[in-house]
Amino acid sequence: MSIFVRFFAWLLAAAVTFSTLGPPGLRPHSDLGQDGEHALAFILVGLAFGLAYRQRRVAVAAVAVVLIGVLELMQFWAPGRHARLEDFLVDAATACVGFALASIADWVMTRLRASSTTRSAGPAE
Repeated sequence: MSIFVRFFAWLLAAAVTFSTLGPPGLRPHSDLGQDGEHALAFILVGLAFGLAYRQRRVAVAAVAVVLIGVLELMQFWAPGRHARLEDFLVDAATACVGFALASIADWVMTRLRASSTTRSAGPAE
């Protein structure tokens, strides 16, 4: 399962990178608006990487914020693209929300497993 989640996270990162740096006409559009599209994409990236790299979640989140900044700066050299501080802030913040959601999901799953183990052990006779 872990390798599948990691593969999905990197595939998602590649798709977001292409959408960010590729030709504007090939970028997917939705009714969410630019900030909404950015938020959705980077929440998913944060969630995927947060689940893929559980033991190093804080370090991976820090690296993700730096790489999001680099990705935004690379738009200076991408034809038809523009780097904006607002985009970086939305992208970095929502990626961190995704990492937080991954932490919450882990906490809930740990609690459920512990509860399930306690119930299946039952009272000692």
